Amino acid sequence: MTDRANFADSGAGSAIRVLLADDEEMIRHSVRLILQHTDGIEVVAEAANGAGAVRLAAEHRPDVVLLDIRMPILDGLAAVETLVALDPAPQVVMLTTFGDEENVLRALRAGATGFLLKDERPQELISAVRAAAAGDAVLSPGVTGIVVRRMLRGGGAGAVAAAPDSRVAGLTDREREVLVMLGEGLSSQEIGRRLGIGVGTVKTHVRSILAKTACGSRVQAALLAHQAGLMG
Repeated sequence: MTDRANFADSGAGSAIRVLLADDEEMIRHSVRLILQHTDGIEVVAEAANGAGAVRLAAEHRPDVVLLDIRMPILDGLAAVETLVALDPAPQVVMLTTFGDEENVLRALRAGATGFLLKDERPQELISAVRAAAAGDAVLSPGVTGIVVRRMLRGGGAGAVAAAPDSRVAGLTDREREVLVMLGEGLSSQEIGRRLGIGVGTVKTHVRSILAKTACGSRVQAALLAHQAGLMG
């Protein structure tokens, strides 16, 4: 099946615009069915390879690109850097069955917003699209574990420096709660639901956590939660 863009621009101004790229037609069909029946999300185009994803992203300016890793012509990992260099740049979430460490770290280093496995439940996929559109890092709990284990072994750029206990000492009790949930790989929406607070409040806590702990990203904060022994 060739690239498609006939889920076309409907002009729904508030809808999250999604481009789906996967060389397996059945996967595209399944993901599209989930997303196109979800309020506030619009699938604007499909691609069967990374080259098509880049071309259609430049044409349709999606908010979020769901991008498979292993595709012909141009694979997802090679396409990420081009996609995130677009202006405006979409949020790129890798969607794959291959949850190995090297692909996870390569995707994140290349600028992907997150990484989801294809066996995620439909609601998790929907939540991930919404979180990515809001600028959150999206890592499924299993993938968060992969990143943390690799970084703790010193195998990933951006690992958190030593003395984690001193870096979390200045956090409030609520900020520690939020940090633990970052360590679990939860999005801002998921954290908000668990704590009974608004997404905006969650993001304020995350910004404060990053500033107080000198973490450069939510992934680094997740790693810090594990290093500091906060995960139970």
